[in-house]
Amino acid sequence: MRAELAHIRSWIFDMDNTLYPASANLFAPVEQRMTDYIARLLDLDGAAAAELREGYFNSHGATLAGLMAEHDVDPHEFLAHVHDVEMDVLEENAPLSGLIARLPGRKLVFTNGDLPYATRVLDRLGLGASFEAVHDIHAMALIPKPAASAYRSLCEAYAIDPTTAFFADDMARNLAPAKAIGMTTLWIHNGGPAPERDDFIDYRTGDLTGWLHDLLGENA
Repeated sequence: MRAELAHIRSWIFDMDNTLYPASANLFAPVEQRMTDYIARLLDLDGAAAAELREGYFNSHGATLAGLMAEHDVDPHEFLAHVHDVEMDVLEENAPLSGLIARLPGRKLVFTNGDLPYATRVLDRLGLGASFEAVHDIHAMALIPKPAASAYRSLCEAYAIDPTTAFFADDMARNLAPAKAIGMTTLWIHNGGPAPERDDFIDYRTGDLTGWLHDLLGENA
């Protein structure tokens, strides 16, 4: 264990494109189902619906948040629809499971998805027993990362001292609020654009399993 991380007591991980590689492309069918939902809801063609989906993601933190704010969409109905996807693109990751088990302290998932979807993903990855809890979009009162309230709700729910917490996410913008309250941050970069500023990123990697292996040493 690196000396500079010896103070960490809570290890917090985003899920999608963090605990599995973005190359699995699980989110492509999720996004397509979002687009289809918006197209039907607002009587739009596919291109216009996709543009609106992306616009709400950028302006509200998540497409659902925009749909709730602008169109009073039922979040339960929306989430059930968009997460009704096959998990066969995901593979069990026994090495990652073993590495997470070796991390000293608590382990949690912090996701803008909902608990039923997260449970399916984690089970498929072989990580169903790796985490104490999943802090999902409902636990955030439907206000997603990167809103500061999402991080407050996480810390309050599990009595986490953010100065002794570590947070890994594939979306750099989600790391800034974590760093602002004292968390140590890891950016899982998947080939997307780098942020304009990166002073809130402590570590970066394209391979979480490899990074944890290096962190924990040769016995991993």
